[in-house]
Amino acid sequence: MFVALCGLIFVMAGLVKGLLGMGLPTLAMALLVILMPSPEAAALLLLPSVLTNLWQMGAPASALRMCRRLLPLLAGITLATLVATRWLTQGNSEVIHPVLGTVLMAYALAGLFRLRLPQPGRLEGWLSFPVGLATGALSGVTGVFVIPAVPWLQALRLGKDDLVQALAICFLVATLALGAGLWLHGEGRRLDLWGSAAMVPPTLLGMYLGQRLRRHITEALFQRLFYLGLLGLGLAAWW
Repeated sequence: MFVALCGLIFVMAGLVKGLLGMGLPTLAMALLVILMPSPEAAALLLLPSVLTNLWQMGAPASALRMCRRLLPLLAGITLATLVATRWLTQGNSEVIHPVLGTVLMAYALAGLFRLRLPQPGRLEGWLSFPVGLATGALSGVTGVFVIPAVPWLQALRLGKDDLVQALAICFLVATLALGAGLWLHGEGRRLDLWGSAAMVPPTLLGMYLGQRLRRHITEALFQRLFYLGLLGLGLAAWW
């Protein structure tokens, strides 16, 4: 029953990923913490997140060019995640759940109200590293890496394909840093690679269903439903 519930969560998270190109760790982590401690939930996400983001990165040459542009952001994410994961490994739900709830609600409200950061222009190189540090700090504590990296990438006004690629690169780096942070802070036993591998097929099934669903429902409608769901999960995390 427990494994079936986890598999269902990853089908749902994969469906969102297939439709929107993001949202896998956000939705999965929000639901998994209901069933298990936060460090175990974060560890279960590792392989599904790595593989789906590798899939989304596209051609190696263009991915490498995007990595060069995002290097300060990626460096900030990596450094802060490695340090902040210590809080996640302590498993203090009294701290982690409210922080996770706040991140989910902030992300949901930004999406519902279509809030956009101003385009940074020439300040991009200077601001990318602090944005990465903030993202890594939150991802290290909660296992969710969306704020403020996703709004920041949207503010860069990238083309659709470039945005999907940039999101995949950032999520991949954050996932690897989270796994390294768990190991670094003595939580190597949480890295159940067999369990994480078992969640890959449900995730890929969900991605396939999400891509199919895209043909029958507008992305705008699904986004509204998705953000409303995250808002509810964020509120629930406070209780």
